[in-house]
Amino acid sequence: MSLVGPRPPIPAEVAQYETWQRRRLSMKPGLTCIWQTTPRRNEVSFKEWMKMDLAYIDNWSLRLDFKILARTALVVLLGYGR
Repeated sequence: MSLVGPRPPIPAEVAQYETWQRRRLSMKPGLTCIWQTTPRRNEVSFKEWMKMDLAYIDNWSLRLDFKILARTALVVLLGYGR
């Protein structure tokens, strides 16, 4: 597991993945991700969450990881990630 990456899925979730969503499994899971730093993240659909993870995989960079880590710290400190 890494600090930043797609959240680890549970086996029942993976069993329901469509073909395009399986690419999400190509990257090591992380403790935080773009979805977790999204305002009103619980209102984000599963399909949009998958798209965010795939966009992260396609655009991965160390700079993006640092940006997500900084946003995660703000979400935790300010408590707006509910």
